[in-house]
Amino acid sequence: MNRRVSGLLLLAGLIVIGCIAAGCIDAPQTTTTQPTPLAGENESMNNQTAASAAGSISAGNNRFAVDLYRHLASDPGSADKNIFFSPYSISSALAITYEGARGTTADEIESALHLPENETLRRTGFAGLDATLNAGDENYTLRTANALWAEETYPFLPEYVDTAARWYGANVTNLDFIKNADASRETINRWVEEKTENKIRDLLPAGSIDSMTRLVITNAIYFKGTWVRQFDPAETTEEEFQVAPGETVRVPMMRQTDEDAIFGYAETESLQVLRMPYAHGNGTELSMLVLLPKDDNLTAAEEALDAETLGKIRESLIEQRVRVVFPKFTLETTYSLPPALAAMGMPTAFTDAANFSGMDGTEELFISEVVHKAFVDVNEEGTEAAAATGVVVNLASAPMEDRTPVFRADHPFVFLIVEEDSGAILFAGRIVNPAGS
Repeated sequence: MNRRVSGLLLLAGLIVIGCIAAGCIDAPQTTTTQPTPLAGENESMNNQTAASAAGSISAGNNRFAVDLYRHLASDPGSADKNIFFSPYSISSALAITYEGARGTTADEIESALHLPENETLRRTGFAGLDATLNAGDENYTLRTANALWAEETYPFLPEYVDTAARWYGANVTNLDFIKNADASRETINRWVEEKTENKIRDLLPAGSIDSMTRLVITNAIYFKGTWVRQFDPAETTEEEFQVAPGETVRVPMMRQTDEDAIFGYAETESLQVLRMPYAHGNGTELSMLVLLPKDDNLTAAEEALDAETLGKIRESLIEQRVRVVFPKFTLETTYSLPPALAAMGMPTAFTDAANFSGMDGTEELFISEVVHKAFVDVNEEGTEAAAATGVVVNLASAPMEDRTPVFRADHPFVFLIVEEDSGAILFAGRIVNPAGS
């Protein structure tokens, strides 16, 4: 049967939205069930095992984050571009997709996402980590959401629908893609806007959903937090930021110079590293980790992006007084990810050879596109967001009274937003030009 590209898997930084497109004939009428998600409930696993499962997912997510960052950064057209994306959102959406993959398609996705082979470990890990992120806190807003949007006449397997709901909280909404594709697109866009506090609007452009679309998989992640040590707006001034040797732009630079301005800080031969925590109560602890090259060479920070080096860096941080100068910035990014994901080891999912028979019992489904869109705003109050090979990390010396470290981020740097308990990278990016897109 001739199979055409007919839909797309869409993902966005604050919101991750995806679509598996099908090039197949209409199927008999069916009713899609909506089982109640259990948020990781699994009576056979104790708390220690559940924590281990979440840690396994976090470790895999971080490896995926590093892999994807490197592919985005290595693109010939991205040398002077900012980067921002949510690896957790992308891996969550693709994990739901993986549940319906079989054969080589499944093997490749599992490898690219660094997913555990053990089914129970994988599902419990995602459910447990998602429950942690959605536990709530009086000092910040952090939430994720998943959903399936199915063509109302297409017979998806009940076991796939049940798995998506039970372990990922992704209930199904039936839509009429065949006769009312544009109305269906608007319905999904409204969901996106709601879940991202309107930071991502009109994510699906006109024409992106058509009569051949069979399933849309959406995942949203939204974060808004305030710094433990907020910056005084009165001290923010316009200063030069070096985007490249001999090239500067003027941007608003924030300052934190109070005597009690304590941050996690460490140094390597080539990097300064700063951890700026977000205020929290009973919820999980979140922070921004910034890798700033000492010699204006962004490569040093990007080479430090590997799981082992990042782990050593986080362990080496010492709480101490630091004078911080950091740019305000607002950033929106959009990526088409199939080339990167294919290069990372999952090419078959985008071809006619794809096998997603775990969704419908046939081999008629395939991914036609993956687009990622992200938003982040960093200011004096806080943040809103819809690696060094062979480097030896040493503990920073305890600060001396006359040698308070100065962390002046007036040149390109890498930054991560991290869930501290598991170390999961929720968002990752780099700033080459705070005034740019």
